[in-house]
Amino acid sequence: MAAVRGLIVGTMVTVVAALGAAGTCAAVPPPPPNPSDAEIDSGRAAADGKAGEVGELTSRVARAEARLAELRAASELKRERANKAMVDLVAAQDAANASADDAAAARKESGAADAQAEVARGELDRFVTASFEQGSMIGSIAAFLGSPSPQDLLDRVELLSAVGRGRNDAVRTMDQASTDKANKDAAARASLRTARQRQDEAAQAQRDADAARDEAERADQDQVAETARLESERDTAERQLFAAQQRVDGLRDQRRAYDDWVARQQSEEQQAIRLVSAKTGGGKTDNAPSVAAPAAPPGSSPLVERVVSRALAQVGKPYAWGGGNSNGATRGIRDGGVADRYGDYNKIGFDCSGLMVYAFAGVATLPHYAGYQYNAGRHVPLAQMRRGDMLFWGVREIHHVALYLGNGVMVEAPESGKTVRVTPVRYADIVPFATRVVG
Repeated sequence: MAAVRGLIVGTMVTVVAALGAAGTCAAVPPPPPNPSDAEIDSGRAAADGKAGEVGELTSRVARAEARLAELRAASELKRERANKAMVDLVAAQDAANASADDAAAARKESGAADAQAEVARGELDRFVTASFEQGSMIGSIAAFLGSPSPQDLLDRVELLSAVGRGRNDAVRTMDQASTDKANKDAAARASLRTARQRQDEAAQAQRDADAARDEAERADQDQVAETARLESERDTAERQLFAAQQRVDGLRDQRRAYDDWVARQQSEEQQAIRLVSAKTGGGKTDNAPSVAAPAAPPGSSPLVERVVSRALAQVGKPYAWGGGNSNGATRGIRDGGVADRYGDYNKIGFDCSGLMVYAFAGVATLPHYAGYQYNAGRHVPLAQMRRGDMLFWGVREIHHVALYLGNGVMVEAPESGKTVRVTPVRYADIVPFATRVVG
C-alpha cells in the first residue's frame, strides 16, 4: 500500500513537472499524517481489550443486581413473616383475654351454684329441724299410724315425698353446681395455659422475624455497596474504552484524511494525464480503484462468512420498521409513532431484527424479534465475542440487535431515518452476552 501511494505521489509530481511550464496545475499540497497499520492495529487491540473488560464488568454488575433482587425478595418474605407473627401475637392475646373472660364467667356461675346449694342445704336443715320438732306428723312412723283417716294418711305420705324430693333436688343441684364449677375452672386454666403458650410462641416468632429482617437489610446494604463498586469499575473501564476508541477513531480519521488526499491526487493525476494525452494525442485513462470488501480472518467458518456477506451486502439500504425477511428487504409497516413520521411504511428496507433474519437465512431460521433472537443460539461473554455473533442492547428488556464483524465493529440497521451501516460497537446498555448461532 505504501509503495502504491508513493507511486501515485511520484507520478503526480512527474505529471505536474511535465505541465508546470504551461501553468495548468497548482503545486501539490503536502500529504496529511498517515498512521501505520501497526499503530491502528495496536489502538484497536487496546480498545478491544477494554471492550472485553467492560463486558466482564457489565456481566458482574448484572449478576450483582440479580443477587440484590434475590436478597430483596428474601427480605420482603421475612418482613411478611414478621407481619404474620404480629397477627399471631394479637390473636394469641385475644384468645388469652377470651379465656380469662370464660374463667371469670365460670367462677361467677360456680358462685351462683354455691348459692343455690346453700339454699337447698338450708331447706334440708329446716326439714330436719321440723322432723324433730313435729315428729308426730313429719319424719316418723307415728305420722302414719296417728292419721285419723285414710285421706289424712295420703296427705302425710305426699308431704313426706315432696319434702324428700325437694331434699334430693337440692342435693343434686348442689352436686351439679360443684361439678360445673370444677369443669369450668379446669377449662379456664387450660385456656389460659394455651393462650400463654401461643403468646410465647408468637413473641419468639416475632424475635426471629426481626432478626431475619435485620440480617436481610444488612445483606441488602452489603450488596448495594458491592453493586456500586462494580458499577464504578465499569464506568471507569467504559471511560478508558471511550478514550481508546477515540484514539482509534483519531487514527482512522487521519488514515481517511490521507486516503482522501490520495484520492484527490489520483483525480488530479487522471485529469493531468488526460491533458497530457490531449496534447500528445494518445493513451486512455483508468478508472479510480474501488473499495475492497473486508477480508475474512484466518480460519473463519464458511457459514459465518456467508452470514457476514449477506449482511454487508445490505449496507446503504434504508431502515424500515418491520422490514426484511429471509428473501431480502421488504416494505416497512406502520407503528403509529416514530416510524410513521419517517415514512417507514413507504420504504423498502430492514429493521434491526429483519436484517438478522436475512443474514442468517439458509443457515438458521430466526424469528423477526430481537428478544427471541437472543435465545436462538449459545450465549458467550462479550469478552469472547467473535465475527458472526449477534450483539444485543437492553439489559432489562432487549430492544436492538446487530451483527459483530470483529475488530470492534458491527453491521446494523440502526433506526428510522438512517440506513444499514457498519459502525463501532456501542457498549452503553449492551447485554453482557453475545449469541452465537454458527461457528
